[in-house]
Amino acid sequence: MKTDLLSIHNILLERFGPQDWWPGDTPFEVVIGAILTQSTSWTNVEKAIGNLKKKKLLSPEGIHKIDAGELALHIRSAGYYNAKARKLKEFMEHLYTNHSGKLDQLFESDAKALRVELLSIWGIGPETADSIVLYAAEKPEFVVDAYTKRIFSRMGYVKEAISYEDLKEFSEKNLPRDVKIYNEFHALLVRLGKEHCKKSKPICTGCPLTKECKRKGVRRKEITS
Repeated sequence: MKTDLLSIHNILLERFGPQDWWPGDTPFEVVIGAILTQSTSWTNVEKAIGNLKKKKLLSPEGIHKIDAGELALHIRSAGYYNAKARKLKEFMEHLYTNHSGKLDQLFESDAKALRVELLSIWGIGPETADSIVLYAAEKPEFVVDAYTKRIFSRMGYVKEAISYEDLKEFSEKNLPRDVKIYNEFHALLVRLGKEHCKKSKPICTGCPLTKECKRKGVRRKEITS
């Protein structure tokens, strides 16, 4: 199985090339993006981050000091802006209370301990926590999402109803524990999901994993239903 997943990573990398994830000029910007991207597109997040930059608020101090209501106005494009403003404020409160407002200090923990700490913060769920650990802290925690579940279940690796934690465990057990591979593979699966392995009408023609699906006995009618 480990060979299978790594082979899929290599096939996708050869087809699509490096994806250069996560977009962000600094680790702090990556953290903010990971929180804002919940339930919205990255295009909307970029607009919100751009607004924060224009207002010179994209810093721990800037977001810590600003009123939540005013912060919400600056991130309206990200959707659910009142809830997300609170999430950003809760994260900053934790950062200042426990780490003197220093992201580097928070990131001193190992991957597992950092994940547990992030999950203790209101508004930070598993996918957001793993994104922060992998992309901002650059520590090996694999990020799974709807694309990962869709692709791996259609290929017969896991059940469609698998939980986030079980899918994450499956992925980590069957891949080398390597930040670069985790980073690239997650991004490549998203790319594949958007271009070929779509939710309702997958485009199997031209998909780089067509041969892998045939090898595993996955029939087109099974994955296009």
